[in-house]
Amino acid sequence: MSTAVTQDKYQAVREDIAKIFPKADYDDGSMAPVILRLAWHASGTYSKNEKNGGSDGATMRFKAEAEDGANAGLDVARQALEPVKAKHGWISYADLWTLAGCVAVEEMGGPHIPWAGGRRDKASEADCPPIGRLPDGALGKSHVLDVFVQRMGFTVQETVALIGAHTVGRCHKDRSGFDGPWTVTPTRFSNQFFKQLLSQEWVKREWDGPTQFENKGDADLMMLSTDMALLEQPFREYVEIYAKDKQRFFDDFTSAFLKLIELGVARRSKM
Repeated sequence: MSTAVTQDKYQAVREDIAKIFPKADYDDGSMAPVILRLAWHASGTYSKNEKNGGSDGATMRFKAEAEDGANAGLDVARQALEPVKAKHGWISYADLWTLAGCVAVEEMGGPHIPWAGGRRDKASEADCPPIGRLPDGALGKSHVLDVFVQRMGFTVQETVALIGAHTVGRCHKDRSGFDGPWTVTPTRFSNQFFKQLLSQEWVKREWDGPTQFENKGDADLMMLSTDMALLEQPFREYVEIYAKDKQRFFDDFTSAFLKLIELGVARRSKM
């Protein structure tokens, strides 16, 4: 098979992925943020110490990982991509989910991420990584450092860039337990997350849900404890850089997200 033919095949998949994003009756009218979350969570289970987890294998197809509380609501994203998988049966779920996340970023106005294929789907639930590896939004700085830096091997700068994906989407009380959007433009990929984090006065929300923060006064936006941790050192300097420089955020997010979706990928081919 020639490279040109293969590129054409992936381009057709990209186009079909983009077609599923507009959905008037879902959240803010777009499936793109939850598709990005699927790619993120499918990849964010990697352990550099145990050399397992990550996007290779698409193990969220199995009950153990699918029912991890951190993945609540991602059945919506997986189901939305099923027609694309049915049409392009040759692509693995592992490639489809990660490619879809990259397409989502770009379709929301974010950077192009030079995705590459070559992931293979694993065969059974025994291949699922241990439950509990994904970030817990209710925890703070030490948890962020443990998950991103110690376990997955990211730098502090890459960690801040990756959490910047919270510039899109919203939380749902009936899924994660948290509630609300981070920005006023939850379907546009930008550096608004960092701008809001620095410019708003954030106060603890008084409600019957888990600890989260809201902007004082309007109370129409939210931040998680893990987001608030970025106001501390060693993270804050990068928050300030990204709030001022959208292109720098886009460049750094591209590199960090590409690294995330390739963690643990045993073999891949540039397409």
